Amino acid sequence: MSRRQDFDPIQVAIRPAATVMLVRDHLGPLEVFMMKRTTKAAFASGMYVFPGGAVDEGDDSYEMTAIRECFEEAGVLLARDGDGRTVRFDSDPMKERFEIHRRAVHSGERSMTSVLADEGLSAQLDELAWVGHWVTPFGENRRFDTRFFVVGMPDEQDPLHDDIETVDSTWVEPVDALERAKSGELMMMPPTVAMLTFLIQHSNADSALAAARAVGTPPKVLPKVVWSDDGQLRALLMPGDVGYDDIPTR
Repeated sequence: MSRRQDFDPIQVAIRPAATVMLVRDHLGPLEVFMMKRTTKAAFASGMYVFPGGAVDEGDDSYEMTAIRECFEEAGVLLARDGDGRTVRFDSDPMKERFEIHRRAVHSGERSMTSVLADEGLSAQLDELAWVGHWVTPFGENRRFDTRFFVVGMPDEQDPLHDDIETVDSTWVEPVDALERAKSGELMMMPPTVAMLTFLIQHSNADSALAAARAVGTPPKVLPKVVWSDDGQLRALLMPGDVGYDDIPTR
């Protein structure tokens, strides 16, 4: 990694964003859904991530952003009907109708709120447990203030990458994901590693969700980058690391 010189880092705005970890355990040990970003992406290219993205103008909360991005990128709709039942894509006509909705929301032709209203659904904002809060280091050409949420995977829905922003997807045990990241098989950013580290403490989804809800307001984590004189990355420092407080916060 090298420091780009074709932009002014001071002028890079920090955009609010949200990411959601879908977890399940009905097939055995706790698993989380992850996707590989395309290598053409301007941010986190080729990285394994959770569904998520920047807050849009039509989103009225971080939670709504998480729900919209989960639907756009993974095809999973975190919503309930008028009787309080979680949406189930348990028929081909249902799957096809919501796939059309997914493409329309992804392209910007429709808003998430309009789809929910037309279908008589409400977003499951209360199901999302806020567990992490990270800010992209100063010096990157794109910066995000990101909230990480945990939620249980709905029944009768099958997540799948969108083949646009993401090109592969998998259910994986957190400990396996971390081992594969350490070996270099899966590329991940520090926040992703931190969230997986949180999950490995739990053997099932209920335990992970309960622990996430007990977090309350997570501390905001801002890594700091140390560059060499020739523009190469020398170190990524976390709060508490030696020298962290010596680097100005931007």
